[in-house]
Amino acid sequence: MTQELKVAGMTCGHCVRAVTLAIQARDPQAKVQVDLPAGLVRADTTLDRAALTALVTAEGYAVTG
Repeated sequence: MTQELKVAGMTCGHCVRAVTLAIQARDPQAKVQVDLPAGLVRADTTLDRAALTALVTAEGYAVTG
C-alpha cells in the first residue's frame, strides 16, 4: 500500500537517504520516493502510517500531515 507523509525539515540528499534507509530497515522491499521541494515522502510499503511516522520522527524530522 502506498502511504504519503508531509514532512518538515528535509533539505538535502542526506535527509532523503536517512528517511529512505529508516523505512527500508523495517521493510526492505519498500519503494520510497522523497520530493524535497514539496516535503513529501511516498512509500509503497507494508508498514502502516503510524509506523512510518514513528520511523521518520526518529530520524529527527517532523511529520506534519
